[in-house]
Amino acid sequence: MNTKVKNIEKKLLSDNWYTLNTYSFDYQKPNGEWGRQEREAYDRGNGATILLYNSFKGSVILIRQFRLPTYVIW
Repeated sequence: MNTKVKNIEKKLLSDNWYTLNTYSFDYQKPNGEWGRQEREAYDRGNGATILLYNSFKGSVILIRQFRLPTYVIW
């Protein structure tokens, strides 16, 4: 569980073709301060991802980035 996220509030915006929700939450910044943020996210069911591999260098690039839709499904 990510301890940098708290007080998640979910509001349904649309349930027409897919489900569209807006989320309000508090997120802790790198300097330790808390800030309120909002995100909209579609829920379209199962998805897929890809991990790109550079065969010339024999490596992949990983980035640490918070993604709310991934966080709220768990």
